[in-house]
Amino acid sequence: MSFSVSGKTAIVTGAANGLGLAIARHLVDKGANVMFADIDEARLEDEVGEEARAERTIRMFAGDLTQKLTIANLLSATMDAFDRVDVLVNASRKVTLSEVLNPDADAVEELWDQNLLTALRMTQMTAKRMIQHGAKADAEPGTILGSIINISSITAQHTRPELLGYSIASAAIDQMTRSMAVALAPKGIRVNAVAFGSVMSASLQTALKDNPDFRDQITGGTPLGRIASPGEVAEAVQFLASDAAGFITGQVLTVDGGRSLIDPVSAPAH
Repeated sequence: MSFSVSGKTAIVTGAANGLGLAIARHLVDKGANVMFADIDEARLEDEVGEEARAERTIRMFAGDLTQKLTIANLLSATMDAFDRVDVLVNASRKVTLSEVLNPDADAVEELWDQNLLTALRMTQMTAKRMIQHGAKADAEPGTILGSIINISSITAQHTRPELLGYSIASAAIDQMTRSMAVALAPKGIRVNAVAFGSVMSASLQTALKDNPDFRDQITGGTPLGRIASPGEVAEAVQFLASDAAGFITGQVLTVDGGRSLIDPVSAPAH
């Protein structure tokens, strides 16, 4: 069985830049219809505006996905454009440093809302659309109606006090993945996550500019000795979205070059 996503329709959140953009573009390149969703309308326009107006396989949606009404509007726009949703990639995420002893700057509430609750609400509301579509199509029992893929981080398992809020949200995303996988399995929806180590994302690029020594610290703590490209995470997402992963659900696939096997607490994580 191939890893094909050709003809599937995917929503990718956080798709205006960085990892989300790389995932969305990769899925388009592999033949999927993709709704690029992000709060940054100007950046979306710069990245995919012309393509969205010219290509039938690309659409874009700008809005604050922490709001339930915005999520409903995103789903309606996707159904209007493509008539179905097969894949959801919850790639909208934020990395904020925490001041552990300062309740006003620990970033826990901010990242709980942005990274966890947005993914949870997207999952709940998208799953309902997938189930409705399956019912209309008279799908046979046992048919896989959709794949939901969350983006997590190895910080869920490795202690980085300055990433307190991000770590807590990442750990919660992993547990949400497992819980929703069990809840949605009888409905024919698979839920998995990709937890990455150091990937050349927008946030890591910024961190490397601020502290060039980070690169040596990261590569020194990674058995494969390098930083991953966003495309390598996108390929893992493609696998989980494809029919080749049809019997895989509730799993957190780690893409970190072996780093979590030896990860020292002192090494930076993004």
